[in-house]
Amino acid sequence: IQISFVRYMQGIRALGTDQKLFIENLWFEEVPVRIYQPKAPSTSPRRGVMFFHGGGWVFGSLAASIVKYRLAPEHKYPAAYEDCLNATIHFMRNADLYGVDPARISVCGDSAGGNLAAAVSQTLAGRTDLPRLRAQILIYPILQALDFNLPSYKQNQGVPPLFQERAAVYVLQYLNGNASNLEQVLEGSHIPIDIKLNYRKWVSEDYIPEKFKVRGYKPHVLLDCSTEVYETVKRFLEPNLCPLLAEDAVVHQLPESFILTCEYDVLRDDGLLYKKRLEDNGVRVTWCHLEDGFHGIINSFNSEWLSFSSGKRGLENIVNFLKSL
Repeated sequence: IQISFVRYMQGIRALGTDQKLFIENLWFEEVPVRIYQPKAPSTSPRRGVMFFHGGGWVFGSLAASIVKYRLAPEHKYPAAYEDCLNATIHFMRNADLYGVDPARISVCGDSAGGNLAAAVSQTLAGRTDLPRLRAQILIYPILQALDFNLPSYKQNQGVPPLFQERAAVYVLQYLNGNASNLEQVLEGSHIPIDIKLNYRKWVSEDYIPEKFKVRGYKPHVLLDCSTEVYETVKRFLEPNLCPLLAEDAVVHQLPESFILTCEYDVLRDDGLLYKKRLEDNGVRVTWCHLEDGFHGIINSFNSEWLSFSSGKRGLENIVNFLKSL
């Protein structure tokens, strides 16, 4: 009931009008999309951005996004990823119909949408039959589900709106359609120790700069898990679900990247770890860290009743990055 109500409230905003924009609902393949095009004429093809909304893969509508991908728990992984990928490929192949330069298309997303943007970017990195993506823009993305006890998860576990437990619930609903084994996921007993140790080269508090640990952090004790539990979540190791786990050969091919992180956000360290992986593989990264920011702050920049200067600053950084492409 809660999920249905929130979705209803998100969807009641009608297709708006804007004096400077053409706004239209279309279909890219089987995926509903909303396109925004400037009314002002352009002498050359424009940039194009595919935006994937956040909402834990569970919430979101065309009223607040560009791509209406299928939502969990009704539609489990990889439904959302496949919709975003197929819509992006359709746009790349038909960019000229919208006055867009196919070589200047970027993917962008916030939270779960940042996860989807990262996964789509990785998939397209190796494609030779399509133009190369110009950039990926990841706004406080969730990028892994191996460790919900990284410093940012522990420091901000009770910071709204995204609590530690809620983040785990969302990713479990996306994967399995329910939150079974939530306790094991939160304590870290859902992945065998040998597998966790294998991925510590990419997912570890050791790679979080010390300045992000000053608010207090105790290293988490590694716990082993049962075969039964692991069988239900073993797809957490798939990069299309957890992009932080992609091989170096894939990460090396990724386009120029923008990553936004917030200090008071459980997902801060996912962004920091991915930033390191990208830089280690020679990918150019523009990083914006909001030291007084929290999860979802960008969405509040134009709120009628709640607005934060930090959110406006973050949005300005995103816009400036896009203009530089």
